[in-house]
Amino acid sequence: MAKFLPYTFAHPPYFWLLLAVPLLVYWFYYKRTSYYPTFNIPQHGGVLTQQAGLKVKLLALLPLLKILAFVFIVIALARPQSALSEKEISTQGIDIVLSLDISGSMLAKDFEPDRLEAAKKVAMNFIKERPNDRIGLVIFSGESFTQCPITIDHQVLLNLFKDIHSGMVEDGTAIGMGLATAVARLKESKSKTKVIILMTDGVNNTGYIDPHTAIQIAKSYGIRVYTIGIGKNGMAPYPVTDQNGKTFYQNFPVQIDEALLKTIAKETGGSYYRATGNSSLKSIYNTIDKLEKTKIKINNYHRKSEHFHVFAFLAMLCLLTEFILSKTYLKTILN
Repeated sequence: MAKFLPYTFAHPPYFWLLLAVPLLVYWFYYKRTSYYPTFNIPQHGGVLTQQAGLKVKLLALLPLLKILAFVFIVIALARPQSALSEKEISTQGIDIVLSLDISGSMLAKDFEPDRLEAAKKVAMNFIKERPNDRIGLVIFSGESFTQCPITIDHQVLLNLFKDIHSGMVEDGTAIGMGLATAVARLKESKSKTKVIILMTDGVNNTGYIDPHTAIQIAKSYGIRVYTIGIGKNGMAPYPVTDQNGKTFYQNFPVQIDEALLKTIAKETGGSYYRATGNSSLKSIYNTIDKLEKTKIKINNYHRKSEHFHVFAFLAMLCLLTEFILSKTYLKTILN
């Protein structure tokens, strides 16, 4: 099927008939047997210097109308069509809850500008790259609560993310509660894939829900958990407040309960990652993003509309105009 913008043509071989156009031009404009009667003028007396009148000018239009009618008929025979393409996109989104540790230790300066701000920035970029997924946010320290239920309105989620800061809840590291609260946000989900990304830089030291109990709850709802330990190896500068209320930084050993985080990931079918800096944290999120891809199904539909009638009408209009002119206004000059 040939294509000539904006149309495609069902029967393009008819265009070979257009080779006859030069012959028609020669016949009508050089032979002049039909439209230009001749007669002898013994003494022109200045007649030949007179400008041609309107009728004489219109006389040349008659063969042009016939030629145009022929061209339009050929185009109509070739069946011009326009194709309308449609895409039907259906997505099978993933429900994700980010569970973020906001304890005081997350202000350590081994990340730029600190652990918490680095984790927020990378997580927000992750959200922006997943427009088809419902995503929620849980924060935890000594306690845990839902900052945002799972939602497709990511702008609301991002705005809430910006307001997160350490000290919003009692200090501590309640990993079990951070996981259990995230599970509670997903347990009613109808999605086939439910994921939690839990980020912490410490050891579970508080909370009334044991992490191992939270693991069993997550498994019972078919929730996959990716855990991220945040903190470089060795020593890191942690914020310390003196008796006068002033904050300074002092190096302390980095303590992350990697054994617990590995157990959470293994038991739920996820993976454990260790982030020792901004770049490695970003790389971890990129890895999770690739592992948990949203399924998108695209169905293409093509509809064709016929346009031969437009060119058939133009051909008829040309022939009708030629007929009317030759039988009315130009009748006297043709006879």
